[in-house]
Amino acid sequence: MTMLEIAGFEKRFTIHHLNKTMPAIKDISFSLEAGEFIGVVGKSGSGKSTILKSIYRTYLPDHGKILYDSAAFGVVDLSHITERQMLHLRKYEIGYVSQFLNVMPRTTCRQLVTNALLEMGSTEIVAAKEAEKALAHFEIDPQLWDSYPNTFSGGEKLRLNIAMATVKKPRLLLLDEPTASLDHQSKLKVREIIEKLKAEGTTLVGIFHDIEFMEGLCDKVYDMQTRTLTVAETVGVGAES
Repeated sequence: MTMLEIAGFEKRFTIHHLNKTMPAIKDISFSLEAGEFIGVVGKSGSGKSTILKSIYRTYLPDHGKILYDSAAFGVVDLSHITERQMLHLRKYEIGYVSQFLNVMPRTTCRQLVTNALLEMGSTEIVAAKEAEKALAHFEIDPQLWDSYPNTFSGGEKLRLNIAMATVKKPRLLLLDEPTASLDHQSKLKVREIIEKLKAEGTTLVGIFHDIEFMEGLCDKVYDMQTRTLTVAETVGVGAES
C-alpha cells in the first residue's frame, strides 16, 4: 500500500521587499509504501527541509500533489485538505521532529510528553508511565522532568522533541535533522526508537546530516541533486547534507 506520494512538487518563495520570487525546488517526485523509510539527501540549501515542511503543511506547494493515505479521511492531497483536517492529521497521524523545540510556555518536560499521549487517548496512569519511559530512554535527567524546557541545553531540547513525537507512534513520521546536535550515545537511542517504530509499521521520511547514521536504516534514498530514487545500498554516493 502506498502511504505517501509526491508528484511534480514545486515550491517558490517571494522576497517581498525586493519584489522577487525565487524558485526553491521543482520536479520532485517519489513515493513510499507503508512501513518504509526514505532518506532525503543533498547539499545544504537544496530544499530537503522544504519537502518535509510541505508534507506537514507548514508550507503550501506552488505545483504538484502530496498524496497521503490517511486513516481518518482516506487518500488526501495534503496541499488541498482543510485546516481542520490537517490539524487532525498532525494530532493523530503525522509526527514532525526538527532541530528546534517550540512548545507551550510554563509546561514542564514531563507534562509535554504526557500530554502528547493523552491526546492519543491514553489514560492518565498509562500516559504518565509511558512518558517516564520515553524520558528515561532518551537519557533526560530525572531532575529536569519537572522543569521548563526553556532552561534546557540544545541537545536536551532536541531529545525532548524526539520523545514528544515518537511516543505517539505516528503513522507517518517526518525527521528533519533529528540528530544534528546529539552525541554518539544519544544518536544510538534515536536509531533504536526509529527501528522500533519502523518494525511496528510507522512510515518515515528523514533528513540526516550524518549519512552513516542512515546506513541500514533506510529502504530508499532520494537524491536532491540527481532527482533520483534508489535503493538504500547506494546511500551516501555523491550526497552531502
